[in-house]
Amino acid sequence: MRHVLSLFDLSTDEIRRVLEIAVDLKKKLDLGQRPGLLEHQVMGLLFEKPSLRTRVSFETLMQQLGGSSLFLGDDVGWGKREPLCDFMPILTSYVDVLVIRAKSHQKVVDATKFSQCPVINGLTDLSHPCQALADMLTVQELAGGLVDVSIAYLGDANNVTYSLAVICSKLKVQLRIGSPKMYQFEQSFLDELNDAAGSELITQTTDPRSAAEGAHFVYTDVWTSMGQEAESKQRLNDLADYQVNREIMALAREDAKFLHCLPARRGEEVSADVIDSPASVVVQQANNRLHAQKGLVVWLLTEAQSHFSV
Repeated sequence: MRHVLSLFDLSTDEIRRVLEIAVDLKKKLDLGQRPGLLEHQVMGLLFEKPSLRTRVSFETLMQQLGGSSLFLGDDVGWGKREPLCDFMPILTSYVDVLVIRAKSHQKVVDATKFSQCPVINGLTDLSHPCQALADMLTVQELAGGLVDVSIAYLGDANNVTYSLAVICSKLKVQLRIGSPKMYQFEQSFLDELNDAAGSELITQTTDPRSAAEGAHFVYTDVWTSMGQEAESKQRLNDLADYQVNREIMALAREDAKFLHCLPARRGEEVSADVIDSPASVVVQQANNRLHAQKGLVVWLLTEAQSHFSV
């Protein structure tokens, strides 16, 4: 049984296939076509964290493709009323696919040990694979492909950056991370990605200006994620020089686009005059969560499972 907890769980060809399905279904939706590819399929959404884009995009895609979804919050008692070995086999015997949005990545890993259906990581503290798929779909649309494309990411190297780095390695897209030393990835992680890519595609620097210079896309995320509120004051101080503003955007290509996974905090990681400018493509990027996840779910429930069972 296939699960997608991080993009390490997908090969390069599989990621390309997911994006191919996403492109096809997005075109069909634009034409008013909603093929019933997931007719009678049920998705469970097991969420520990609040959500807008993740929840609504998954619920919408199931409806548009003929299936249905169940939102499962605190009331189901995950990790509270009964042990995981009882909870997970029952839950996953009811649904065809389970999306989990959890505080701890290990909780999702543990859940798959007892799962009877495919599990998708809807966000954990380590990884956000669905966001990275949407990011690449957006970059592909705007750049006309993924060849000779460079992305600069400024700020905390977090779960979003982790998944972005993995997908850039697999698809051979250059990623330059500008981050203070204490917020950077371990070099061993980047070495692993670059060894797999066969070239030094993923780099990091403490200089935000050099990271942004000549980039096709400039990306950032909030400096304080859910669960890090106690660190907010320190993070604001540490990351102040990594704000994406007009000065930073001027260092990128003249036609560079601004990316943000949202929600954003204007005046912190990005200035209002950047996120609200014509260079900002954050709405298109957020909309592509729907389409990229369609590609992932359709691939996972049709092609991946049938191939695995052979």
